[in-house]
Amino acid sequence: MNDPFLYGQIAAANAISDVYAMGGEPKVCLNLVCFPSKKLPAEDLNNIIAGALSKINEAGAVLAGGHSVEDDEPKFGLSVIGLVHPLKYWKNGGALAGDVLVLTKPLGSGVLFNANLKKWVSAAAMDACVEALVHLNKGAAEVMKLFDIHAVTDVTGFGLAGHALEMAKASGAALQISLDDLPVMDEAFAMYRKGMSTGVNKHNERLVADYLRFAAEYPDWRKQIIYDPQTSGGLLAALPGDQAPELIKALQEAATPAAALIGKVISADDSAGLVIT
Repeated sequence: MNDPFLYGQIAAANAISDVYAMGGEPKVCLNLVCFPSKKLPAEDLNNIIAGALSKINEAGAVLAGGHSVEDDEPKFGLSVIGLVHPLKYWKNGGALAGDVLVLTKPLGSGVLFNANLKKWVSAAAMDACVEALVHLNKGAAEVMKLFDIHAVTDVTGFGLAGHALEMAKASGAALQISLDDLPVMDEAFAMYRKGMSTGVNKHNERLVADYLRFAAEYPDWRKQIIYDPQTSGGLLAALPGDQAPELIKALQEAATPAAALIGKVISADDSAGLVIT
């Protein structure tokens, strides 16, 4: 990511997402900055913070200050404080047998960013990827509050498989996810077919290996999308199946990057795990 403003936007959207994943509203943010002031111009730092501030403002929060240190390469994030009603917060556990799983952003940003370093990705695909990443999960969270949400997590660095397993374990449940129903960013599968990956895929795959089963034979390039590390990914929610059509419709009307029914909770008997169909 060579655009400091976009870098700041993506980092802020990613940090703020944790509050949305608990059903909260972000209120106060602090910048956390590592910056090589002897290598890069101060203008770059200003643009990073300006990008972050644009998302903080969009979220309805305020920037209260921050902390900075000298480092060899730029690193940026936010510490975010939010508020949520003590009886209405979402947990990553609580998914029930018969629930369905809905995802609000497409997958594939990890492999696209890596492939873009080799200029394998089209400008249109990268623009669409970045557009999804800077999109706040605010609208998705606001819509989801109108439904009986049983469990939520945001999908980030551990990939869909890692965060879905987190939900499965916290719920004491088994989740079934359909590869064919996953929303996938343009050209992400093509990059995996060309042999591109990320430095995190294998780690994410090992983390879930003992709990994951593929119900059919798939080429490795298709499997990799569930391990792809996301930056500023979408919300993964479990809710009663009969409410899914209305939720999907409401998410589409809210113009979320994706509104995909990707699977279901197939058991809740303490046999936590993932089945990929």
